[in-house]
Formats: sequence, C-alpha cells, structure tokens
Amino acid sequence: MGLTKFFAALQLALGNYASRLVLKSMLRKTPDGRPLLDRALARYADLEKGPMQLTCRMHSFILELLLKLGMLIVKGNEEEAKEVLRDPPVRRGIELVLRGIAEYGITVPQEMPAPFLIVWNFTNMCNLKCLHCYQRADSPLPDELTLAEKLRVVRELDRAGVASIAFSGGEPLIHPHFLRVAKEAADRGIYVAVATNGTALANMDYVKKIKEAGVRYLEVSIDSSRPEAHDWFRGVKGAWRLSVKGLRNAVELGFSTAMATTLTKMNIDEIGGILDLAEDIGVQRAVFFNFVPTGRGKDIVDMDLDPAEREEVLRRLFKENSRRNLMIVSTAPQYGRVSLQLSGGKEVSPTHFYVGGDPGLEALADFVGGCGAGRIYAGLQPNGDLIPCVFLPIKVGSLRESGFWDLWTKSPLLLKLRDRSQLKGFCGKCPYKYICGGCRARAYAYTGDVMGPDPGCIYNIKVWREIVEKMGLVKPELEIQVARKLEALLASTE
Repeated sequence: MGLTKFFAALQLALGNYASRLVLKSMLRKTPDGRPLLDRALARYADLEKGPMQLTCRMHSFILELLLKLGMLIVKGNEEEAKEVLRDPPVRRGIELVLRGIAEYGITVPQEMPAPFLIVWNFTNMCNLKCLHCYQRADSPLPDELTLAEKLRVVRELDRAGVASIAFSGGEPLIHPHFLRVAKEAADRGIYVAVATNGTALANMDYVKKIKEAGVRYLEVSIDSSRPEAHDWFRGVKGAWRLSVKGLRNAVELGFSTAMATTLTKMNIDEIGGILDLAEDIGVQRAVFFNFVPTGRGKDIVDMDLDPAEREEVLRRLFKENSRRNLMIVSTAPQYGRVSLQLSGGKEVSPTHFYVGGDPGLEALADFVGGCGAGRIYAGLQPNGDLIPCVFLPIKVGSLRESGFWDLWTKSPLLLKLRDRSQLKGFCGKCPYKYICGGCRARAYAYTGDVMGPDPGCIYNIKVWREIVEKMGLVKPELEIQVARKLEALLASTE
C-alpha cells in the first residue's frame, strides 16, 4: 500500500513543467559517480544523513518537499513508503519512473527510459520437453553468449538502470554459468528472479547456493495438481514430484515464491485444485500465464482457451483472490479490466501483481499499463538478441553488435509498441486500452501484426471466430455454445 500511494503522489506532485525541470537537473551525477536523484531518494528514505554538497542538499530538499506534498494529498503513510524505498532494487525502479517523468512527462501508460525488467532466456538447454515451450528448448544453441559476454551484458543493463533481471530458459538453473552471472547482477543492486521448472531445486544444497548468490525470487512452473497430467504436459515422468519438492525447499529457505501455471484446456477445470496445492506448499503468489501459440505452442494451438473460457477463468481467479491466503495474478492483460469491472473500480490487477482497496491503485495501473512488451520489459535470447517479449520473438537487434541503450531507445518496433494509439481492432478503441492493451504476443501469433487485436478477449470475438474458422479448430455446434456464453458474459459486464 505504501508503494501504490507513493506512485499516486508522484503523479500529483511531479506532473507539471516546473517539477520536471527539477527532476531533469537531478539526472546529473555527483563527483562519486552517483546520480543526484539516487542520493536524493536515499536521503528521503533516511539512508543518507551525512554531509552533502550544497547542490545535492538543495535538490534533496526540493524532491523531499514535493514528495511530502504528494503523500499528504493522497493521505499516504510516509514511513511505509520510506521502508519500501530502502530496498535498492525498488529504489532503482522508482528512479526509472522519475527519469521517465523527467524526460516524457506524465504519460498513460508511463513511458520509461529503460525497462523495469529484462527476462533473460539464459540458455536453450533444458531437462524437460514441455508441449508449450516458446523456445523449443532442448540443447544449448551453438552461438550462446560466453561467460565474459554475459557479464558484460549485466554491466550494460546495470548502466541503463534496469531494476530487475528474471532468468528463464530453457532451464537456467542447470547451466554452469548461472550462479556466477546471477551473483554479478545481485552485487550490482539488481533484483534477481528466476523462472524455472523447479527440478534442480529438489537439491536443497543447490537452493542454498542460489540464495547465497543473491537470488530473491523463485517462480516454479506447475501446470496441474495431478502429477500424471503435469508430467505429460512437461514431457518427463517424475517432473511433478521434483518441482513440488523444489518449490517447498524455496519456501523453506525464505525466498519470495510463486507457482506458475499456463492456462489451457487441460487444466481449466482444476483451478481449485491448483490453488489448493499452492496454498499447501506455502507460496506467496499463484501466477496464471496466458497461453501463447509460439515455439512448440504452435503444435498445440487447439489447447488454447476460447474468449468465453478465458473470461470465465479470469473472473474465477479474481473471486478466488479475495478468499485465498495468497496473491493470485495473471499475465493476461485483460485481468486488469476484469478486476476493475467486478470490483466496481475499487480493485485492479496490473499484469503480474494485484492491488486491492488502495486509493493509489488507479495511478499504479496507469504506470504499469497492462501488456509491457517492449515498454516496461524486454526479452533477451541466449545469443544476445534483444526481443520485445519472450513470447514475441522478433529480433530488435543484437547486444553483440549494438549497445542496449541504442536498441531500447531507437528501435522502430519498440517505439511502436509504446504507442497505444496504433492499436488495431477493438483494442484500439477499447476504454480499457491503457490498463490492458491486449497481449501483443498473442495478437502477433494469431494475426501476424504486433498491433493487431488480441483474439483472446471477449470484445474481439469476431476476430477469434474468423481465426478458428480458418484454422478449422471449432465445430459449428461448439461455436454456438461459445456464442451463448459470450452473450451472457458481456451482458453481466455492461
């Protein structure tokens, strides 16, 4: 709550030309190489109380005055906000927001000078053979980055101000470079997360090494509460047992933890069982991933949910969130719209996290803005190719050939993804496009256009029908059933 009200305070206090001028002047560096902004935020959080240069002290005073005014207006608790700001990665993220405001003003969604998050497909090697794998992971690619190149990439992301790196794959935990590179990122104050199949975490000694390296967040994929169903989907017998054990080990050692589930027709009817398992393990959050037909996922496109099924599941997740002892979120950007509608505007779930009953939630939703592909996060391939999202494998450029900063700030594709006015279909005129925007990866996978309509949304039912008819995925009698479901859902939404 302290952080969401802090975001609201930022909008109120800094959304004017004079404040932007102050912020711009604070982007300069002090003699010790730190930006004035970093020192000012640290001082606001009561982390720096020693002597400061006159210029730095003056800027710190002005920023503190503006923030105090904003927090007073939104009736925020300054101590809560300061406590959150004492965490270096959070401070890095706030600095990104402030830099974005200084350079672009208050925008909806908020434009950023660098991404909050880089999802790094660390390697193509994997010990499972998942049916939906976006990477078609199996063996390492011949052109994967060397250890020296990986460490250079971390340094480059650090200089750009990236707040968090999430290592994914393939399976990052089985690569010999992982611990060294993760430690490099953590030592630089970057928040280190890992998205893993969890099998390597069954070894408690290794989990302890991961902790020592500075990893703070572990997200383990478990796609069913039934071991046999999960093992079938993941392609290896016994995977469920190892993954569950690994997640229990992570909880025991005090990591921030999540259980991740990709929603398909296989598990749509066992939401309750999946959430029961998550609660039993003791994770803090359950993350339900949107299925995107890319990589091996193209081969099982018939397992995707239709718009009525997706809408029903998202509504079920929102209701479960209010009664479960864990946070329930979804990467489907429509979840933000669903949560606002069902709560009468009192609650929202921007992609990947949830906020309930907080006056700052509207400001936070505006900052996050739903789908963040190429806007607040980007993907990095094992060979150093930069892509907008791991589910949107369109090469923007190579970090072997170009600097990250140049690619991030100048890529025509990334600039397009940041402009919601270019969205097409109903996504372009939807009243919720600034907190949702549709999944750009799904739009591309189904229509071939990154700015096209997301066919998984109930408001794009016509697009979905055209696609499934062309692909021959739905029989006429089934389509009638789907249409009736949609009519009822749309009537209850209006």
